This record gives sequence, C-alpha cells and structure tokens, in this order.
Amino acid sequence: MLQIPDVLTKAQIAQCRAWMDATEWTDGNATSGHQSALAKRNLQLPEGSPVARQVGDLIQDALGANPLFISAALPLKVYPPLFNRYEGGHAFDNHIDNAIRHLRGTNFRVRSDLSATLFLTEPEDYDGGELVVEDTYGQQRVKLPAGHMVLYPATSLHHVSPVTRGARVSSFFWIQSMVRDEGQRSVLFELDTQIQRVGQALGHKDAAVVGLTGVYHNLLRRWADA
Repeated sequence: MLQIPDVLTKAQIAQCRAWMDATEWTDGNATSGHQSALAKRNLQLPEGSPVARQVGDLIQDALGANPLFISAALPLKVYPPLFNRYEGGHAFDNHIDNAIRHLRGTNFRVRSDLSATLFLTEPEDYDGGELVVEDTYGQQRVKLPAGHMVLYPATSLHHVSPVTRGARVSSFFWIQSMVRDEGQRSVLFELDTQIQRVGQALGHKDAAVVGLTGVYHNLLRRWADA
C-alpha cells in the first residue's frame, strides 16, 4: 500500500467539486457485479457522463505527471476514473475488485493489478468513511486529505466503513501495470527509490548511479509487458 500526496491541487479539487456538486448522482450499483451489488450502498456519477469524463481527464493528466505514481504502478492502462459519494450511513462491505474491468460499449479492458482511491473531501468534513484494506500486516485504515491518493493491490480484501456525518466524495479506478507480478513491481519500486536517493547524494552522473539505473532498466526489460 502506498499513499501518494497532492495528486490534485486544492484549486483543482475546488473546481472538480463544483462540477460534481452541480450534477446528478445515481445508484452506485449501476457499475456493480453481482457480488458487489450485495455489499455496496452509495451514489455514483454516471459512467461516461460529461462531468465524469471532464474530471477523469484532469485526474489522468495529473497521474501522468506524477513521478511517484509512475514509479510505483508502472502503468500500462488506467481505467477511466469513476466517482462515488457516501452519505447517510452508506458503506461498502468487504469485497475484492473484479480481475478484469470492461469499459461498457468499447473493446477497452483492464486487468486490475492495482486499485486506487483519490480522496476529494477533507477528512474533517465527514465521520466514518475509512477505506479499510486487509494486507500482510493486518487492517490498514485510510482516510486522506483531499487530493491525496492511496494505491494498493487489487487482490486485497477491502471495505469502506459507514459514513455517519457529512459526505465522502472520491474517485476510484484500476491500473494494469506493465509488470504483472506484485513482487517484481515492489523490487523495481524500491530500486528506483534508492537510485533517486543515491543520485541526490552523489549526482545523477556518478558511475554508481548510472550502473544502478542500468540494472533497473534491464530488470524492467526482463519483466515488463509493454
């Protein structure tokens, strides 16, 4: 699990929320599979609506310019962002995301290697609504400032706790990585992180940094499906 701060600026959040608050929300189960429909209680922007496309494009542009996201996810495909709203006791019980996400009316499919939640409401504006993810180290409870995102394996069991005050608005989507294997992706991310640290200390033209960068790209070449 990785928290990625400041994917969107406060000004971008304000603009997105103005667009979203002025449009109509529908039953969140419009995009659910059978199992999810039994567990999910929330509202959602209609998939493919003008506002969803407008805000989704802004998010995808921001992701493409975010070095931490690129390093961690090594994205090959990103499913167009979806948007949900939890209020008045809404919750999403324990579930695992579908392995394949198909964009309706198109041939576009994404293998869901990674799941992402981008928070669009400040945490003090609502009670409850934590994203709770089960991983190797137990339960991880996530409730981040607006504009911050959490990235986690799509294989994880997770749920959203009931929202008992205010409204929790967020974007959620899935990423197909160039590197399918979670362990290999983790090694590449750690190696890239250490290369950046050594480069800052020694300079990016240092022979050791150049050599380690070569190791990184040779591993990526071996493991990636581009």
